[in-house]
Amino acid sequence: MSLDYTDTVADWTDSAEALLGETVALRRAIHAEPEIGLHCPMTTAKIKAALAGLPLEFREGPSTTGLIAILRPKGRAGDNGRTVLLRGDMDALPMQEETGLTFASTIPGRMHACGHDSHTAMLVGAAKALCARADSLPGTVVFMFQPGEEGYHGAKHMLDDGLLADPAPDAAFALHISPNMPMGAVVTRNGPLLASAETVHARITGRGGHAAMPHENIDPTPIACEIVLALQTFIARRIAVHDPAVLSITSIKAGSGAHNIIPDTVELLGTLRTLSEDTRAIMHQAFHRIVEGIAAAHGASAEAWIDTGYPVTQNDPRAVELFRRATVALDGEDAWQPMRAPMMGGEDFAFVLREMPGAMAFIGAAPEGTDPATNPPLHNTHMTIDERIMAKGIALHCAMATGFLERGFD
Repeated sequence: MSLDYTDTVADWTDSAEALLGETVALRRAIHAEPEIGLHCPMTTAKIKAALAGLPLEFREGPSTTGLIAILRPKGRAGDNGRTVLLRGDMDALPMQEETGLTFASTIPGRMHACGHDSHTAMLVGAAKALCARADSLPGTVVFMFQPGEEGYHGAKHMLDDGLLADPAPDAAFALHISPNMPMGAVVTRNGPLLASAETVHARITGRGGHAAMPHENIDPTPIACEIVLALQTFIARRIAVHDPAVLSITSIKAGSGAHNIIPDTVELLGTLRTLSEDTRAIMHQAFHRIVEGIAAAHGASAEAWIDTGYPVTQNDPRAVELFRRATVALDGEDAWQPMRAPMMGGEDFAFVLREMPGAMAFIGAAPEGTDPATNPPLHNTHMTIDERIMAKGIALHCAMATGFLERGFD
């Protein structure tokens, strides 16, 4: 059977629609029992149960409860053709759900507010659909069920555990739902899609004392304020607007609560986002230099450190073109919506895309009758999606996988 989009897209759509009911049921089961971080055993168990009996090879590592499922082509000896990776993340957020859904979180303080429950369910659906046609696949499909996306470096842990080493994928693709994009729209771009994301810290140490006699002390509070403003000035005057950086100081902690005591120390906490490794390196150097230099200029001392986070999520233009062709074949030209500018959020699929070419795309999931522009966004306690979008997600996963296996990036 030919695996050209024009010949098979209707088949993938039909297969995905047939799987929608069980996909919704799986998504709701995961949604009701959200798990956080690198260890999501209940979610992994649900995935294994849903995939039981399929011709898949399973692989797990010591660092996470992530799961790799491998679908190898049947009836081929020696060269098994190309290998493609499809990824879905599994973990939830530390938030109290306020959606009022009948299948809302049953665990206080945890919620699937970023759509990872739907990502996992769609990837399970794609595995089922592709396994049903295992006899005709021209290569290997690796399904990556990954925990720890929300700040825990889950993808990096799975890579470091060697779970993607054999077979090594030739390309990787991922989907991310969005309640703020029209239902069914597929949105992505060439090059940087999402920013690097890391946490910055500073501790300014002066000499505390009576607030009525600041000249006898070294007050770290105005020094900290000067540092915050200097960091913003550096970005405004020294960082090119076409290769931007965002540095937001989100917490300033100082003092005992008394109105008449100058504290010894002030602590700063914030986030740094960039869209290139060059600007990332410049901002790392500048952060240390500005914090330490301004403190020293006032006779204080300072420590500055950065928790290295996710790199830039860099889409390969060839992979984006594959997304475009698959989307148009599924739903027509109107469904394809190129993204004009990157988003400054972070995503640990970036670790995968550093190892192999590929791309991530957003898929619109605005509930029927709602305004995408005003819907509760990702990471909001009221975030909901139109579950029907999962059928398109399944079909798009399948079209991307088979399209790449058949032709690569040609």
